[in-house]
Amino acid sequence: MDAEDHDCAWPQAGRTRLVLQSPISFLGTGLPSNEDALLSRLAPDTVMMMGDNPALPRMPDRPHLLDFFRLRFQDLTCRHLLQSANLALKAGMDEKVIMACLLHDISNGALIRVDHGYWSAQLVAPYVDEEVAWAVKYHQPLRYFADESVGYQYPDGYHRFFGPDYVIPEYIRRDAEEARRHRWYMTSRLVTLHDLYSFDPAVTVDPDIFTDIIGRNFRSPAEGLGFDGSPVAHMWRTMIWPNNFL
Repeated sequence: MDAEDHDCAWPQAGRTRLVLQSPISFLGTGLPSNEDALLSRLAPDTVMMMGDNPALPRMPDRPHLLDFFRLRFQDLTCRHLLQSANLALKAGMDEKVIMACLLHDISNGALIRVDHGYWSAQLVAPYVDEEVAWAVKYHQPLRYFADESVGYQYPDGYHRFFGPDYVIPEYIRRDAEEARRHRWYMTSRLVTLHDLYSFDPAVTVDPDIFTDIIGRNFRSPAEGLGFDGSPVAHMWRTMIWPNNFL
């Protein structure tokens, strides 16, 4: 993949930028790596992509949470998270539940889908109440198990996605059982409930309605997400510059 631009306001201006996909994006797909082919194209007017990619909206110097919703997250994930949080808001849920709903799938937005609950929890842990991060992590295993007390059923979509004979992995079973015994179980269970009905392509939710809730429940660093030196700053930078060669 090439990205070309001649605007000197962009880094690497006047040269062809070569984008190498991360190995995790094509492992097991049958698609070959094009790393050797791209490296062979390096020349004075050709470079490997580093920094801002003109193919993506430029992020602010000190990005905050909603900047990622607007400028990085895939449309489906962004719409889903906003719908989920809005349902929790309309249902009068505690702000911790609303915040967990807003954050529960953010890894899917612009980073990685595999074990998305665990990745999403890591992404937000330095900035939210411990209960919120816990609920984000455990919504993933709890999604696979019904809870009649709140009317939650195994998602119909999982039958379509994985097949009726899908065997739930042992680590998912183990973590779901651990979550059921935890004092914050219902916080995470309510995330799964408001997660289930939040995939309507016709519904648009303005992210600005969550500004005050975010202000009270998300400790946004003054330096901006990705630049505060936290243990997860590199993960936010990866979403800012997803096409960096290194």
